[in-house]
Amino acid sequence: MRIVSADSSAAILDENFMPLYLVASASVLVEAPFREAHARLAKPIFKEVADGYEVIVGEAELCRDLLGSVKADVVHLDVTLSAVPVEELSPVQLSNMRVSAKARQHLLRLLPRLRKIAGDIKRAYGLDMLAIGKESVPVRVAELTAGSEAILFACARALEDKEELLLGLPSRCQPIVADGRVYLYSLMAAEHDVRGYAEDAAGVLSKVNMVETLNPSARGFRALRIKPKP
Repeated sequence: MRIVSADSSAAILDENFMPLYLVASASVLVEAPFREAHARLAKPIFKEVADGYEVIVGEAELCRDLLGSVKADVVHLDVTLSAVPVEELSPVQLSNMRVSAKARQHLLRLLPRLRKIAGDIKRAYGLDMLAIGKESVPVRVAELTAGSEAILFACARALEDKEELLLGLPSRCQPIVADGRVYLYSLMAAEHDVRGYAEDAAGVLSKVNMVETLNPSARGFRALRIKPKP
């Protein structure tokens, strides 16, 4: 099975480790053995966390864009709604699902755009976009891939602004830099070989110092202090 999925991850934090801006979104193609991306699209977003739900539409669009160059059997969207096909999801059905009132409000507002993108994908490629969320391993791969790309985007931003940044990483993962790549390995149970990575084509990693720290305000999360080299 070949699965296209997308997610957004990593956030610029303030000195109290509170998230300010989501950094990156990525769509990925994942196939057996479902450990890492076989193809990808990524973009910096630097979107205020308060508007975080808006990135879901961008993630759906990235899935559609990636399908222009790869073949897949299904699309996994990072929305946890019992794996219902997004194109078939109605406001009444969403209103009856067990989600928080805040999440329901945001999803009802986004639903017309998500259904349109899901319909475009169905017509063009014959694929369903499933609202499967965090139950999906490919969504986890997309999260780690977006986080890897976010490290490079944050390094570039630190160099551009000539100042230190504090970057919060996705949950339960370990960053490793090797061979011109930055990797994020999952630390979750039964996911020891699941990872995301990004290519440092611009060479930004050699121009910054990165120090890893635990996030004292969010158990299970790590952060990177990124500072331009003198």
